[in-house]
Amino acid sequence: MNTVAEHIADFLKEYKPFDNLTFQELSDIATNIRVINLEKHAVLFQNNDPLHDSFYVVASGVINLTTIADAEETIINKCHEGDIFGLRPFFAKNNYMMTAKAREESIIYAIPIAVFRPFVANNSDVLNFLLESFAVNSRHTKDSVSSNGKLVSDADYIDQQSEMQYIQSLNYNNSPLTTQASHIVKDVAILMTESMVDNIIICEKNHPIGIVTNADLSSKIATGRYPITETIDKIMSSPVVTVLENVSLAEAQLLMLKHNVTHLCVTKDGTSKSVVKGIISEHDLIVAQASNPGVLIKEIKRSQLPKDLKQIRDRLSDLIQNSIQKNIPISHVSNIASEINLAIIKRAVELSILDLGSPPARFAWLSIGSQGRKEQLLLTDQDSILIFEDVTPEKYREVKDYFLRLAKRTTSILEKVGYEYCPNGHMGSNMLWCKSLSDWTKQYNSWMNTPGENSNDLSSIFFDYEIVFGEPKIEEAIENVIFKNAVNNTLFFDFLGNDALKRNSPLSFFKKFIVEEEGPHKGKFDIKTRALMPLIDGARLLILNANIKGIQNTYLRFKQLAITDSKNAEIYLSCAEAFLTLSKFRTVEGLKNDDSGQYINLREMSKTDKEKLKNALAPMKDLEELIKSKFQLTQFS
Repeated sequence: MNTVAEHIADFLKEYKPFDNLTFQELSDIATNIRVINLEKHAVLFQNNDPLHDSFYVVASGVINLTTIADAEETIINKCHEGDIFGLRPFFAKNNYMMTAKAREESIIYAIPIAVFRPFVANNSDVLNFLLESFAVNSRHTKDSVSSNGKLVSDADYIDQQSEMQYIQSLNYNNSPLTTQASHIVKDVAILMTESMVDNIIICEKNHPIGIVTNADLSSKIATGRYPITETIDKIMSSPVVTVLENVSLAEAQLLMLKHNVTHLCVTKDGTSKSVVKGIISEHDLIVAQASNPGVLIKEIKRSQLPKDLKQIRDRLSDLIQNSIQKNIPISHVSNIASEINLAIIKRAVELSILDLGSPPARFAWLSIGSQGRKEQLLLTDQDSILIFEDVTPEKYREVKDYFLRLAKRTTSILEKVGYEYCPNGHMGSNMLWCKSLSDWTKQYNSWMNTPGENSNDLSSIFFDYEIVFGEPKIEEAIENVIFKNAVNNTLFFDFLGNDALKRNSPLSFFKKFIVEEEGPHKGKFDIKTRALMPLIDGARLLILNANIKGIQNTYLRFKQLAITDSKNAEIYLSCAEAFLTLSKFRTVEGLKNDDSGQYINLREMSKTDKEKLKNALAPMKDLEELIKSKFQLTQFS
């Protein structure tokens, strides 16, 4: 080994995942590494470039990874000494999705993937490190102190979207071409050509024993190694790599990498001893990557018609269902769903503006209720308010008329997407909830300072809000009004406290579920009204009373309360976990029945799930007692 290669091997062994390889293995790799000197601002690869045959390690200097969104270049990460980047060729076939540019003079080691792949396939620690890092874009460090050795993926943005992308189930060919081992290569090749496929599974009693691809025909038949009159079993690759039907994108990538194959055979039980159900190709993985949340949001921004938005919202439902099946935390799923829902609503407002022309004044469109709390996993009804800046009295009518038309167009688009109109009329298209900032200020002042006199039109969802489109300072002004009025407002919290405790108990004295006694949902458990709403109302009441701004999500409200009110932390944390459990039950029910999931059919639940549901209701009693002890619930009791 030459001196340069020895120096490179010494360098690599200090960083993950190379520290899992022997020095001899590192030496073998090092002799094939290219050393690249980059001047300041030099580009190694850029967005949409064809993939290189190598991935990269920073030997010295700094490499910026950037992406362009909405015509603006954003630095996603900075790679320092020991950092790995440019892994995309390991796991995907489509072009780079980021740009790698030298921040300063830098030295880069280019490691050929063909050279490194055998070491990956034979070392599970190395394989798991690369796959996990690519899949979830997490940072791995050399040790708990040093930041050296983190692995930066250019697969997608370094955020929660990545995990959603890689746990989703794959769509694949569920009618694969099959043949028997005794059939002649020429006949099989003709069959593949006529069927316009690049692979065929060789079966024995419908169990897969091998696979032949176009690559096999090229390397073994076209080169003359085997005659075209040979039987197909002579050129098949065997054994075939098999997987279960619900394999995820990440799992499929791992197996293709580990076994150095381009196709996976789907069987009933995931082994070669069961019936063939389908075939997964590298192309299927590329298609699946186009369905990640980041791509969905980009498609939303380009959408021109309600039907386009509806198709994307339907894909979101599939993504949510797959994520739950893979046991991805419901809080994580909610965050992703919220961002996609928000993008859809924002696009609906934009399309309405394109139709009506520029707004005559600045405004803010706020989602309220479940979307305002970032908790809308299912296609529930829409709740919104519209606030426009103050204008002169003579312009008020004209300006309000414009925004009412805007709101009606927007809510109509959202209804076509699948978000039903709010049955209580809590929408910006209602003239009651479309008004100026001053009028909204008076509205909140009235609600909060004289709640008993104005309780008919007061809904607590008006205190759960998220700006979707427009001027952030308007939302900030409303927030300031709310929290200013909340200070020492015993009457308001008396009202909210009673409102939070008015829900009927979910369990009887004998710990039996209280179900609907009549109507279309007779015998079912109302998980929204009896279980979720008490937690939602309690979290809102306590967070407003604690004067904590900027947290609308129920789960995060309880988590924050556990920090600020540590003596009751156990109650808050139990409520937080209970909320996630109940939300998951409701979401699963809603996806199963294609509805809001409000009513749970207990007869269809397993004994274990019933017990889990019952356990999730336990913290509600502690929360009720806590609210009673904190507030003077007298006037409205």
